[in-house]
Formats: sequence, C-alpha cells, structure tokens
Amino acid sequence: MPPLDESEVDRAAAGEPSWLAERRRAGFTQFQKLEMPTGRDDLWRHVDLDFDLRDLATPGTPGAVPPWDGLLGDMAPVGSVVVVDGHVVDVVGGADAMLTSVARAVDEAPAVAEDRLATGVAPDLDLFAAAHRAFSVDGAFLHVPAGAVPAGPFMVDLAAATAGTVSFPHVTVDAGASSQVSVVVRCRSPRDTALVVVPQIEVFAGDNAVVRVTVVQDWGRATTAIAHQRMVAGRDATIVFAEAGLGGKLSRLHLLADLVGRGSTAQIIGAYFGEEHQVLDYRYFVRHAGPNTSSDMFLKGAVEDQALSVFTGLIRIEEEAQKTNAFQTNRNLILSDGAAAQSVPNLEILANDVRCGHGSTVGPLDEEQRYYLMSRGLPRDRADRLQVRGFFNQALARFPEPALVAPLRDAITAKFAMAQEAGRV
Repeated sequence: MPPLDESEVDRAAAGEPSWLAERRRAGFTQFQKLEMPTGRDDLWRHVDLDFDLRDLATPGTPGAVPPWDGLLGDMAPVGSVVVVDGHVVDVVGGADAMLTSVARAVDEAPAVAEDRLATGVAPDLDLFAAAHRAFSVDGAFLHVPAGAVPAGPFMVDLAAATAGTVSFPHVTVDAGASSQVSVVVRCRSPRDTALVVVPQIEVFAGDNAVVRVTVVQDWGRATTAIAHQRMVAGRDATIVFAEAGLGGKLSRLHLLADLVGRGSTAQIIGAYFGEEHQVLDYRYFVRHAGPNTSSDMFLKGAVEDQALSVFTGLIRIEEEAQKTNAFQTNRNLILSDGAAAQSVPNLEILANDVRCGHGSTVGPLDEEQRYYLMSRGLPRDRADRLQVRGFFNQALARFPEPALVAPLRDAITAKFAMAQEAGRV
C-alpha cells in the first residue's frame, strides 16, 4: 500500500496539469510542517486521537463496495457517482448537469475544474486538510450550468472498505448563476473494519443559485472519519446543508460557510445520535462577509451508553456585513448516565446593525412529558420512544430531501429502541 510520503505525491501528480500538481505539492509541504492535533488544541478540545496519520498508507486500489441498505428510502437520483477508498468506480450521468469524476473533470473541463479545485479548504487548516490536498486522487465533480434546474437529486456514494488504510475522497458541487440543485452524499463503510477516511466536500453557489446538500453519515463502528466542508454563497444565493450523523467510531465534521454575496443565505441543519463509545464531533463556522446576509444553524442530537457529542459553533459577522440576521441553536438529549454532550455556541460581531442570537441545552428526557404520556396509557418505554421521536422531528422536518425524512427518523428511533430492549437506557 502506498505510504504518505513524497513518492506517493509524485505518483499522484504524474500526468496531472501543472496547476494541479503544484497544488498537490503545496499540500504536502504543509503536511510536513504540521503535527497531529491533540485535545489540548482549541479546535480539538474534548477529542483525543488514538493514531498517527503518518503511520497509515493509502489503499492504492479500491476495495469491495460495501453492501447497500435502505437508509436512503425510495429516493430516486437522476445521476450518481460511487467512490470507494477515494477512487471513482462508477458514474451514472444526469441530465442538465455535468456529473463526473474529479479526474475526468480536470481533463474534459479544465477551466471549470481549475477554477474550483484551486480554491476550497485551505491546506494549513490542520494536518488532515493538508493530507487531503496532497494525497487525494479522485472523487465526484458536479457542475450545474447557469439557469439549469435538474429534475431530481444527485447522489454521491462515499464508501471506505480497506482495513488499516486512509483514503481521501473529494466532492465538488459547482452551481452556476440562477441554477438549482440537490445533492445527497452517503458515507458508509463495513461495520467492524478499522480504517480512516478524510473526505472533503466543497460547495459553490453562484449568484441567485439554490444548492441543497444532505449528508447521511453512517460510517462503520470502527471507522475514524475526519471530514472538512466548505461552502461559498454568491449574491442572493441560498445554501441548505443538512447532516444526519449516525455512525463512526469518531466522526468529525469541520464546516466553513462563507456568505460573501449580498443577500446570501445559509441554512444548516443537523440530527445526530451517538451510542456505545461513539464520538460525534461538530465544529461549525459561519462567516458573514456580505451585507443583508442571513444564516440559521439548527442541530439536535442525542447520546446514550458512553457516547460523546461535541458541538462548537461560531458565527462571525464582518464589519461590512450590516443588516445581517444570524442564529444558532444546539439541543442535546442525554439518555444514559455515562453519555455526555459538550455544546459551545459563539458569536463574533464586528458590525453594528445586526440581529443574532444563540441557544444551547443539554439534558435528559422531560419527566413531565413522560408522566403525561404514561397517564394516557403508554408504557414507559413507549413514552420515552415517542419523546425521542418528537425531539428529532423538528430537525428532520427541515431536511431538504423529503424522501430521506422517514427512513432517517426510523433509523434513529430503532437505535433508541434497541438500547431500551437491551436495558442500556
């Protein structure tokens, strides 16, 4: 398996255009400079990594595609890309858009690819961002032309399969001016296969575009996933991003949303459920740079057994971003004595004409609601199950792809019901 060293960078850069090879080598330069983060670092507080990225190697070739399941319900995509261990293994193109691999986009649409791939997540953000820039070999590339409105959602299936390796899958969504598009990204791996995956998702919404991205994160229980996502909104553009966090040994998402165009909007929704010894780690940063921009961050999560959830949210309003509306909300249920949730919302306001606020709660199920439901004839386990279901409904109802709401609600409810039956809650 190829190691994470300069020889692997040279192999990956062979045959690439000069701008892409230079970008890759710049990432490797950062990779050499940076150290593995620890829980002492502010952006990694409450999380300790039990491995060193430099000890791992890439798969070289894709492993076997994990078996499919019904978590996406009856969603019918108009196009799809399957990425296994960072390699594209299947593409089914869709109408009204260019859906392909990153490698083919570089060859067939070099101007579009360079414009987007030359920006995105900065390699000096952390060691994992630098490694992705240096060692990512392929991924999904979706370009929606100006004014296009595809008839349905596109799907990107991000799978990791090879034990003991690290892979770097990439997703770019580029929506032209006045276009509209919905994308579902499914993240999965075998339940008990130990591996590391470092995905990046980059979303660019042109002026007056509407982009909806839903991530269904269901990594296997031995998978460590360190993901980065960057979203950039132009004038009067709208980005709706939702993530359902269900799997992973450690699943981390570092999200950066830049509202640079006047009148741009971001809606960020999350629903996550941790069990056993899972760690679900969310670091969300929204920057308002244009005037008359708005953002609404709304996450709900629950943890049971010895699981831990971490949420750190920051809304930064630049001095020129007057007339901004920005809010963030994070609500957490603690379902077992050994579980824990850390929630730290923050505001950084440099403008003087804004409306913004934040809210955060961490607590158990409501005793009064339980009493009321039991007084109506429900046994305690059914009453608590109904509370959990209702708790998540408010977040799931905001998910931009309606076909996913019911299967995600059922998956979350089933996790809690199984813990009840096993006497874990």
